[in-house]
Amino acid sequence: QVQLVESGGGLVQAGGSLRLSCVASGYTFSSYAMGWFRQAPGKEREFVAAIIWSGDSTRYADSVKGRFTISRDNAKNTVLLQMNSLKPEDTAVYYCARAQSGLGRTSGYYDYWGQGTQVTVSL
Repeated sequence: QVQLVESGGGLVQAGGSLRLSCVASGYTFSSYAMGWFRQAPGKEREFVAAIIWSGDSTRYADSVKGRFTISRDNAKNTVLLQMNSLKPEDTAVYYCARAQSGLGRTSGYYDYWGQGTQVTVSL
């Protein structure tokens, strides 16, 4: 059974950093691209970042480009999201997801989702 478990969220001041982790199980992790999405109060879920099966190619939303870094460790079945220079508008629940194919920017490309981890950025 596919399972994705996020961790690493918390409360941080603007300008600070957090690292989110997603540990996957129940499938061949290295065969799939992975992504991160987020959903803030009153807003729709939005794409944050994605990484292909090998880790050699990544894609980012314009709002996080230059501040966030997605990476993966296939030996540990883990995808990471390093979040630097955090802003209050980054406050959201962050979700890890498995891509059905490609390096999609929309939720339709993803078939399994974690339950999310809360990130709160204060002024």
